Amino acid sequence: MIYETGDEWRAAPQKRVLVFGMSGLGKTFLSQILRESGDWFHYSIDYRIGTRYMGEYITDDARAYMMQVPFLRNLLMTDSISVIPNLSFSNLNAVTAYLGKPGDPDRGGLPLENFQERQDQFRIAEVRALLDTEYFISRSERLYGYPHFICDTGGSICEWVDPFDPADEVMAALSACTLMIWLKGDDAHTEALVRRFDRAPKPMSYQPEFLARTWESYLDETGAAPDQVDPDGFIRYAYARALAHRQPRYEAMAKWGVTVPAAQMEQISDPEGFVDIIAKAIDARNTGDGA
Repeated sequence: MIYETGDEWRAAPQKRVLVFGMSGLGKTFLSQILRESGDWFHYSIDYRIGTRYMGEYITDDARAYMMQVPFLRNLLMTDSISVIPNLSFSNLNAVTAYLGKPGDPDRGGLPLENFQERQDQFRIAEVRALLDTEYFISRSERLYGYPHFICDTGGSICEWVDPFDPADEVMAALSACTLMIWLKGDDAHTEALVRRFDRAPKPMSYQPEFLARTWESYLDETGAAPDQVDPDGFIRYAYARALAHRQPRYEAMAKWGVTVPAAQMEQISDPEGFVDIIAKAIDARNTGDGA
């Protein structure tokens, strides 16, 4: 790890961290607290994906729908209007809308082949955004003078890395320039995430093998034809399974850094509290009490 002890971390003039874990456990909220202090640069992987690597896919998809409306088609063909996704750290709906959900087109679903294509586009985009981390560390200091840096990752980071391989390109690159921190949820967090997702299911990205297994299992259990699958029904079905699938992968990733219970991180209200919790997590790891 780039900080070997809690004291070294506390004394470091440049603190560089990466937080990972399931979406909804407070990674972006924590990043906002640090950013608002004025000393921390917030690098959002999902924002980078949407603005740098998937922007053309998103705008072209929107244009394709608009071209079906004669009035809008004429305006587009004469360059009278433009399509610009409105993305922010707290509003990434354009990205998830483009990812979509597999199933019945009459209920807003995508054919599985199209869904898989978009999943692959997202995988490539996320890996590239993750590998941009070191560049943004340098950029945040060189251009803006930020002494500290936090990389706010998406929940799907564990799908594209092999944390069991000490030579994994992405894990090696990230651990060389940041302290990797797993925000670990407990059973209560899991139950709350499932309830929230059930109320408002949102598109997710899945490891291809996991998607194939889950899709076939859903078809077998429901007896639905692929083009008759309820899109929301499928992603609700997949969600709890995705949580279980990702847990051991997050645990393996934590071996590259430290683990902090999400419940502890929820108590943080300022950078000083964050620095203290991370120092204790580093020392706990060194004594065998942490990940």
